[in-house]
Amino acid sequence: MAIRQLPPNLINRIAAGEVVERPASVVKELVENAIDAGAFRIDVTATAGGLQLIRVADDGAGMGAPDLELAIERHATSKLAGDDLSHILTLGFRGEALPSIGAVARLSITSRAQDAKEAFQISVDGGRKAPLKPAARAAGTEVEVRDLFYATPARLKFMKSERAEAAAISDQVKRLALAHPEIAFSLTTGDRTTLRLEASAPGLLDHGLARLGRILGADFVEDALAVSASRGAVAVEGFAGLPTLHRPNGLNIYLVVNGRPVRDKLIAGTVRAAYGDLVPRGRYPMLVLFLDVPPDEVDVNVHPAKTELRFRDANGVRSLLIGALRDALGAAGHRATGSLAQDALNRMAPPSAMPSPPSGAGSYQSYVRPRQGGFADRDQAPLEGVAAPSADMRGAAAEDETPPSYPLGAARAQVQDTFIIAETGDALVIVDQHAAHERLVYERLKGALANGGINRQMLLIPDVVELDADATAALLAASDELERLGLVIERSAPGPVAVREVPALLGTCDVKGLLVDLAGTLMEAEDGDGARILSDRLDHVLSTMACHGSVRAGRRLSPQEMNALLRDMEQTPFSGQCNHGRPTYVELKLTDIEKLFQRR
Repeated sequence: MAIRQLPPNLINRIAAGEVVERPASVVKELVENAIDAGAFRIDVTATAGGLQLIRVADDGAGMGAPDLELAIERHATSKLAGDDLSHILTLGFRGEALPSIGAVARLSITSRAQDAKEAFQISVDGGRKAPLKPAARAAGTEVEVRDLFYATPARLKFMKSERAEAAAISDQVKRLALAHPEIAFSLTTGDRTTLRLEASAPGLLDHGLARLGRILGADFVEDALAVSASRGAVAVEGFAGLPTLHRPNGLNIYLVVNGRPVRDKLIAGTVRAAYGDLVPRGRYPMLVLFLDVPPDEVDVNVHPAKTELRFRDANGVRSLLIGALRDALGAAGHRATGSLAQDALNRMAPPSAMPSPPSGAGSYQSYVRPRQGGFADRDQAPLEGVAAPSADMRGAAAEDETPPSYPLGAARAQVQDTFIIAETGDALVIVDQHAAHERLVYERLKGALANGGINRQMLLIPDVVELDADATAALLAASDELERLGLVIERSAPGPVAVREVPALLGTCDVKGLLVDLAGTLMEAEDGDGARILSDRLDHVLSTMACHGSVRAGRRLSPQEMNALLRDMEQTPFSGQCNHGRPTYVELKLTDIEKLFQRR
């Protein structure tokens, strides 16, 4: 087949496949144009998930008649002053969005320049351009897109439900609104305004959190940690949620580079690396980060939709972000998200209405409510598992220090030999003793390794563990690395493995369980390269060791041991969550408890 030049209309439809993936893509392009036009207010309307109607109105610079006619031509832009593609200061310049949209939908643009006396309108219907005509409008621009993809019916088959498309539009508007808090936004979906944001005063760390709270919720505002750092001409600021504030997907990770919301894989991966084991596997933190990079240090033209970036010094950016996030998370110390307490109170709250007795019942006393699960099921004696006279330990505190002055309070009791109950001046604190001690041991192991090595203790009698051949081979292949971590093993006979030394921090631990878990980790290595995977997953190995060397659930603790655990938690970073990302304690404020019992 001979080579031929494609007609302009077909070229525009092909380009639309790259730029206009779904209605949310149209909203993104039109809102970015409004932002680049210097708008102070942007109003977005969408009907039927944006497939029936998308309208974006702004009060920006507007366009005169000549510019309006050029706006619907391919590769026409007002956003690139010269020919230097390495110095881009706007959100878009490719000049493909409007003609691409007009090729697959019914497009109408009405605009009036700020200093003009009249407005003009131009339309494109499936690639067919209508003549320019006068119109009535205040200064600014209104773009209306109707019947999206009507000119390419095959594309409609790949659209999701109206609800899903509307959700994608909402997410896109939220990301752009977060990136530009100085602009007021509104989003109307159908007949209902679902989002209304007034402009925020300048200064992200001083005023920006209010807008972030409108989008990410009150929980984020309560548990947000300020992030701020710079290195050379690159700077980052924003807010990161506590590790215990996490969600099942990454939709609440907002990344903005030079005012451009992005979903860059490098930055997203860096965020996960910074949180590390502080967030459970399969869960995602909540955060908003604003990165400022010199324009010539970042390429924004990698992807047609401009959502991916390429950094000249990718390692430098990664290092800056990880350092800034870890500093913020480390400064939080033992803090855990306050929403944990609210979740606990919601579970404990009595039902809104007591169930009515069955018809015919002689009295309420004769009606037996269905039994509820819980620790009261144990022999129907809910208080038998409470550790005896450790219930009140005020006398154990130093005379010059009242127990409630400690952040995590003074231990008062132990429930089910698993949970420590502590009292502060205005709250009740419930601590999971195993989860808390696991994090303490883990942090100590990491600190010891970083400071020259982990102290070992020799076992008087080597612990011999029977394992299958594959597990034994994996452990022996990594024996040198394990020895560096304080675990000395050797083959005792053709089958068993003898453990001669263990990390001193672990004390008396479950040696067999530890070896079984470590062998499983090592056997996950590709091509049997166990030593390499152990080195790469050092933190995971230390976490496994810490888990097997921690105070177990079901162990009775003395008052002194409970208080010592609380004091260690207060001094250890990241102690608000265990090595698996689960919370180590819940704090219930006295005022909330009083509400629970209808005292307030």
